[in-house]
Amino acid sequence: MSGVNEIRSTFLDYFAKAGHAVVPSSSLVPKNDPTLMFTNAGMVQFKNVFTGAEKRPYSTATTAQKCVRAGGKHNDLDNVGYTARHHTFFEMLGNFSFGDYFKPRAIELAWNLITKEFGLKPDRLLVTVYADDDEAAALWRKIAGFDDKKIIRIGTSDNFWQMGDTGPCGPCSEIFIDQGPGLAGGPPGSPDEDGDRFLEFWNLVFMQYEQVEPGNRLALPRPSIDTGLGLERMAAILQGVTSNYETDLFRALIDAVAHAVGRPPEPGTVASYRVIADHLRATAFLIADGVLPGNEGRGYVLRRIMRRAMRHAELLGSREPTMFRLVPTLVREMGPAYPELMRAEALISETLRLEETRFRRTLERGLAILDSESRTLTAGQNLSGETAFTLYDTYGFPLDLTQDALKARGIGVDTDAFGVAMQRQKQAARAAWQGSGEAATETVWFAVKDRAGASEFLGYETESAEGIVTALLREGAEVQALEAGQSGLLLANQTPFYAESGGQVGDTGRIGAAGLEARVTDTEKKLGDLFVHHVTVDEGSLSLGQAVELRVDHARRGAIRANHSATHLLHEALRQVLGEHVAQKGSLVSPERLRFDISHPKPIAEAELRAVEEIANAVLLQNVPVVTKLMAVDEAIESGARALFGEKYGDEVRVVSMGRPVDESGVETEGGRLPNFSVELCGGTHAARTGDIGLISILGESAVGAGVRRIEAMTAGAARRHRAEESRALAALAGQLKAPVAEVSDRLATLIEDRRRLEKDLADARKKLAMGGGAAGEGEAAREVGGIKLMARVVEGIEMRDLKGLADEGKTRLGSGIVAIVGVAPDGKAGLVVGVTEDLTERYDAVGLVRAGAGHLGGKGGGGRRDMAQAGGPNGAGAQAALDAIAEVLGQAA
Repeated sequence: MSGVNEIRSTFLDYFAKAGHAVVPSSSLVPKNDPTLMFTNAGMVQFKNVFTGAEKRPYSTATTAQKCVRAGGKHNDLDNVGYTARHHTFFEMLGNFSFGDYFKPRAIELAWNLITKEFGLKPDRLLVTVYADDDEAAALWRKIAGFDDKKIIRIGTSDNFWQMGDTGPCGPCSEIFIDQGPGLAGGPPGSPDEDGDRFLEFWNLVFMQYEQVEPGNRLALPRPSIDTGLGLERMAAILQGVTSNYETDLFRALIDAVAHAVGRPPEPGTVASYRVIADHLRATAFLIADGVLPGNEGRGYVLRRIMRRAMRHAELLGSREPTMFRLVPTLVREMGPAYPELMRAEALISETLRLEETRFRRTLERGLAILDSESRTLTAGQNLSGETAFTLYDTYGFPLDLTQDALKARGIGVDTDAFGVAMQRQKQAARAAWQGSGEAATETVWFAVKDRAGASEFLGYETESAEGIVTALLREGAEVQALEAGQSGLLLANQTPFYAESGGQVGDTGRIGAAGLEARVTDTEKKLGDLFVHHVTVDEGSLSLGQAVELRVDHARRGAIRANHSATHLLHEALRQVLGEHVAQKGSLVSPERLRFDISHPKPIAEAELRAVEEIANAVLLQNVPVVTKLMAVDEAIESGARALFGEKYGDEVRVVSMGRPVDESGVETEGGRLPNFSVELCGGTHAARTGDIGLISILGESAVGAGVRRIEAMTAGAARRHRAEESRALAALAGQLKAPVAEVSDRLATLIEDRRRLEKDLADARKKLAMGGGAAGEGEAAREVGGIKLMARVVEGIEMRDLKGLADEGKTRLGSGIVAIVGVAPDGKAGLVVGVTEDLTERYDAVGLVRAGAGHLGGKGGGGRRDMAQAGGPNGAGAQAALDAIAEVLGQAA
């Protein structure tokens, strides 16, 4: 038992038999910790359980958690590929106790697993404990039989874990293995502890305190356990290798890289193979969890990871997109444990292919600049920080890519100067921003919520309700009342008004009471569950504590309901037509139209859009009820309901189901994945029946960013009006063309082609007339000045862009001479072109001649070559004077 997949399953099975719930890995995008960019440890998904903010049906758990460390303070990116154990993506195996067992059981479970299940020899093992943790030291002596030489006490923060400045914390105990005297390094706590000989592979965290303030800790009433064992490290140990990159999983990926680039790893290139293999894992899992490459946030970090790998593929000689060819190998190796990889395989592959195609163009430009700017640098010197910033800001080269490209030559980057340039750009951006003026308003809601509590939303069942005014704000401060003519913000204990969220816009309507009338112009959420109404008082006075009636604009809400339900039908129809990789990436549901963003790596063809529209409308016409259920979130997802990426869900969720399944032709089918066409988790408001949507009309699709397409559509009355207007316009056009509607397209194509031909013929005729109609007119057009033939002419009705062609034609006619043509446009502006035949360019410069005439046209200067130059100006009335000036210069030159 030493393969990565076998180690993972053995670990989970071991703890399952010990009574632990096997909990699936959470997403790499944390749902419960906005301070983290990515999930970077096994305990992240249990953070609220440890703090007591969340309750789960189990008190012990075990996981194989996918983790990424490539951004923020947990950033291993620069070391990946150059060390034995650094990764951007890794798997953390862990077992957890939420107030159940503590140190004795945790140490016993760990010891039995590594010595009995994994078969590690005790004489190769040693542990660390926190300096004053006598209990842990005694347990290791009892359970493992270690003497004090094998139990090393560490008094630094390395062996004491804290969630933050306050909150749960406690001592750690780390388990190490001696990899043998063939590797450099000493045991933990020694001066040479950073060597590779003694490898830490499992950390046991004993959460037994709460840090209430600096210097003040209290014992937790129910101490807990959080452990983390690095799967890649354990695989290396059990497979008898000293580098994670020599384990079975990485060997398979590196072999795939070698096959793709057509050459095996060599001592000088092995780091590149490791970078590609590691970054492939991080890239694939991030895309599978809904992250797509972008220019900020998580998308930017993903793009950095992808581009670093692509740069190393280029270093290995690959000149075509390579990364996407490796995805099948990764899916084969890790897909059984992480089925999201199999579901997203097509999206991962296409995203990689398109990103690498784009990046190769960027890489070519950036490397040329980098080579030019670093040509004179030698090992030990630094590239200018300004140059590095220009590469980043203008050419899309991340700093780490520039550093990586220079590393082989021993050249660094002046990161301080880079930071100064980056800060200067940020300051300029801040200086250009005028601010929203809402900062004071935002902070006040904390106090409001503490005093008034959350709002209760009644809008699923009703569009009108009574409520008590619990808070009023004006210009960022709480007030006791709003008088007639004043605007402000209102909070009530309950409301039927939907607050903007999930892409659905906020409701509008009226608030009334005896002697009071006020308009609600928008509704938004604050702090998650405060429904804030933007109000303007028309009559009377709106007071704190007042009982009021809140009435939603029914017609507007109805249009929003139709559009929101249409997004669900379109979402499923898009998946049916385009593939299972399609996922919603954002939406806007307004009364006028809907906007729907999806993950899809290429433009959607017109035929595909029509198929999507056909399917969605076929389900609409079933006119079946839209069913909403309240379910536990885990149960809902297990039943097949789609959860939208990026949305936050509570313990209970609303599951919206609509329609019966149909095939790609819109024909109803039996069986299938679910009994309904669309089943989604959704907190928005919806039509009562699919038929209430009326009609779904897709207006078009466009690109939003890399891998994201936007669909825009209308429903109900807006869609019918839009189509009616289009039909009327088409009928009017058919009438003008005197053709049946079905023949309008062909008739227009014929007319357009005829127009193009006529325009070309007309332009040719004008040119011919301008030059005297042919050779017979040559004598009239040319005269001799100073012994040189001069063809000088003023022309009208000629496009300015055609003047050079006329000059060339004149030069051909003359054989030897000078051509000067002034073209006068209908608006009175003029263009001047002077051409000199090749035999005269030593004596006459077309640039000088054109400048002599430009002043008479009101122009300044002119430019070109000795044989052809041009100028222009606003004064077409000076055309003849300009030609006379050129003739005068020729006469003087003679």
